[in-house]
Amino acid sequence: MRALLNILNKTHLVLRRASTYLSGLPRVLCLCLVPVILAIPCAVSANDEKHTLPSHVPPKRSSQIHDGFGINSNLPRDPYLPWNRRWWTRLFDAGFKWIRIGQYENSSDYTSWDWVEQRRGVFAVPQQVEDYVDSLVDNGVLIQVQLMYGNPMYTSPSGKVPDVSVPALSSFHNPDRSLYSVFWPPKTPEQIAAFNRYVQWMVQHFRGRISYWALWNEQDIDYWNPFGNPEEYGRLLKPFAQAVHDADRQAQVIYGGQADPDRGFTRRALDTCQCASGIDVYAYHTYPGYGQNLNPETMDSGAYQLESPRALRELVKDYAGIRADIPFFDDEFNSIPSWQGSDESVQAKYVPRGVIYNLAVGVKTFTWILAAAPDGNEYDDFGILRGLTYHETDFTPRPVFSALQNTNALFSDTKFDPSTRITNADPPEHFRYGYPFLAYGFRSHSGKAIVAYWLAGHSFPGNVFPPLYSELTLKNTGIEHPVLIDVVSGVIRPLAWKKGTTDTLEALPMRDSVMAIADESYFDWPVLPETPSSLNVVSTGGSLKLTWAAHEESKGVIIERQVLDGHSNRGTWQRLTRLPATTTEYLDSSAPKGKSIGYRVRAFNDAGESAYSNIGRIFW
Repeated sequence: MRALLNILNKTHLVLRRASTYLSGLPRVLCLCLVPVILAIPCAVSANDEKHTLPSHVPPKRSSQIHDGFGINSNLPRDPYLPWNRRWWTRLFDAGFKWIRIGQYENSSDYTSWDWVEQRRGVFAVPQQVEDYVDSLVDNGVLIQVQLMYGNPMYTSPSGKVPDVSVPALSSFHNPDRSLYSVFWPPKTPEQIAAFNRYVQWMVQHFRGRISYWALWNEQDIDYWNPFGNPEEYGRLLKPFAQAVHDADRQAQVIYGGQADPDRGFTRRALDTCQCASGIDVYAYHTYPGYGQNLNPETMDSGAYQLESPRALRELVKDYAGIRADIPFFDDEFNSIPSWQGSDESVQAKYVPRGVIYNLAVGVKTFTWILAAAPDGNEYDDFGILRGLTYHETDFTPRPVFSALQNTNALFSDTKFDPSTRITNADPPEHFRYGYPFLAYGFRSHSGKAIVAYWLAGHSFPGNVFPPLYSELTLKNTGIEHPVLIDVVSGVIRPLAWKKGTTDTLEALPMRDSVMAIADESYFDWPVLPETPSSLNVVSTGGSLKLTWAAHEESKGVIIERQVLDGHSNRGTWQRLTRLPATTTEYLDSSAPKGKSIGYRVRAFNDAGESAYSNIGRIFW
């Protein structure tokens, strides 16, 4: 009894603090308000039949996923994001299926207009960009590119425009209204025509490798000088869509992504454009309560006051001429641990919640961002991997990284299943509004069910939450041997149906982080090895020396080589050798001289092969 009183006292204290905080926030809209009860945890016993279970969610690599979730990333760039450090390969190991590229934090990247056209009428990307794109494609990742920003040779408001474009090597940040800022967009017919020559060159050059092309980034705020203007954006969107489709009939045009779910901006842009039928994807961004700790579900219930992503999607779907099945991308989403009232434990809970909340309504989420680029722009705030701060923690994962790895493995290639029914018992009064219970059923391509549930309220720093438990009934899942999965930690444990039932579970934990229930047979994918990283190539005597880092036990490694003859910036990869798993260096004495030589390394085990490492390249 004393233990019970302690639990209740602690629960009351946390709830009282939560109530104080929540009194100043909009109430969360309960999409699926199913009650929850406070109970003493019961012992969870396995079914009579014993089954072998992994202790944690086995990872699923990008190459094993048909359609999953996305990540934003800068392209590698020295000195802040060197390609030969272990950060790029983690996106493949974590199972991100999509990537959004085009920005270097808040400045332009190698694919932006000011980098691609540095002399009038001359378009080019350096060899490393070819390697970056090939690395993504060959490792099973789908790519969307933001085509942006302005080019001072054409769009500067100065009376004297430069003869060449000299992109900033470090960073710049909006708002930047200097004369030669890249945030001045193309507005005149001549500027728009010049921009679309760049667009067509990019789409044609990467045809077959990249199919998704977005116009601009956050055009509704000050990435569009002097500030977002829907009519100006609409006048650029129409010829942009035409240019993309003319260059590649299979290419997809993405509207946005719009920084805020402002229906007025979208309506005016589409009214001006008169090109709704030419838009293949609509993209927007969500950072609920930017700068403060608002839980992700508030995106639809007060974080944007009268606006919301849900209302924005309804406007777009109802707009005349828009394709009936238009996909939606939430292509920047995160909750930052350095924001007021937050920390890394909060981020690790919120991001999977946002991803699965979006999945339930058919929206694909791209988390911002893979690795922070702390170049004086945004320091080390946003990365799910830490950025370069010259500490031992450089490029190491935050807790949210493994939480997303679990989310990718469990929920990629699933769709919302409306036939699933999830119910439980009455909640304590404290939780009825501040912490609504959300539960969704999903089904994989192979027909296997998985249920996600959580208490959709405010999370406090320090990973604190009162111990709550409840009975849960699941209808129409087909689950026979249930298991409970903690999506943040990845821990799996067997469950038993309530005696006399085949659909009710007792004493399940109720938390402010995503929990999942599936059948023990759900984890049916092979576990491929982690990707070798940090590949370097140097000349030594008459040979080329390769060194790399291995990250887990495997059966061995494979080295591949590519030889470019100067007439092409792409070439065929050939397997050079197989080496024992413990090998981390190799001497190649057969490389031809006078060529650009590329190398990449992958590990293998009995289940298959890992992704490829970064490409090491040297002119020999």
